Amino acid sequence: MVIVNAKNAAMMIVTAESCTGGLVSGALTEIAGASDVFERGFVTYSNASKVEALGVPAEVIAAYGAVSAETARAMALGALERSAADISVSITGIAGPGGGSVEKPVGLVHFASARRGGAVVHIERRFGPLSRADIRAAAVDQALDMLLAAIGD
Repeated sequence: MVIVNAKNAAMMIVTAESCTGGLVSGALTEIAGASDVFERGFVTYSNASKVEALGVPAEVIAAYGAVSAETARAMALGALERSAADISVSITGIAGPGGGSVEKPVGLVHFASARRGGAVVHIERRFGPLSRADIRAAAVDQALDMLLAAIGD
């Protein structure tokens, strides 16, 4: 649905993924015709790659952490700035099974979508104590839903 809607709207898509490791890009490119609307995908798993590839300010990561609304927004905007796409989606979270804390538990994922010349939309999801695979799959679904919404705006 995302590919068809983007094609109908003549919009190009870029992704910026951390905890999903390219799964959103993979889901998009599973669809025939994706090359007409999928501009590129960034997999920025490390903090350094978020800074280098997407231009996320190191100060944002230092102040709020890699898993934060602020970082997700900066990733979405950075992906747009570094591509020829019209809309972006970013994902950063804790897929587990380790790495969580009381403040940022396993299953916490921040998403942002941006449209060139438009607002940035942020969503925080707490998927709970699911398996790593289930958290990542749920994150892909949420990202695709955000792309659909961004195309429709």
